[in-house]
Amino acid sequence: MQSSFMPLLVLCSFPDENKARQIGTLLLEKQLAACVSFATGQSIYRWQGKIESATEVHAQIKTSQAHYPALEALIREHHPYEVPEIIALPIVEVSSSYLDWMKESLSH
Repeated sequence: MQSSFMPLLVLCSFPDENKARQIGTLLLEKQLAACVSFATGQSIYRWQGKIESATEVHAQIKTSQAHYPALEALIREHHPYEVPEIIALPIVEVSSSYLDWMKESLSH
């Protein structure tokens, strides 16, 4: 893997599929993400001193370290949560063909 291109997996949860798809589509249109995958599931969390639970749409966003600042800013601008989950994890190993596709998808 080339050090100049650092792939990231960003995790973000949304209150519903419509909002997840809206923001996911914006990320793709602006070439800030190569792919956005969705799964619906249950979350439990502490919020304002109470334990809460909700059905949420969890997104896995494939991007790069160079694109992360703009990606985070776009999510924060459009996300309805006061404190959205935005967690970036480095992709340590990836197939060369997938990495090439990511680079191509994120190039302007």
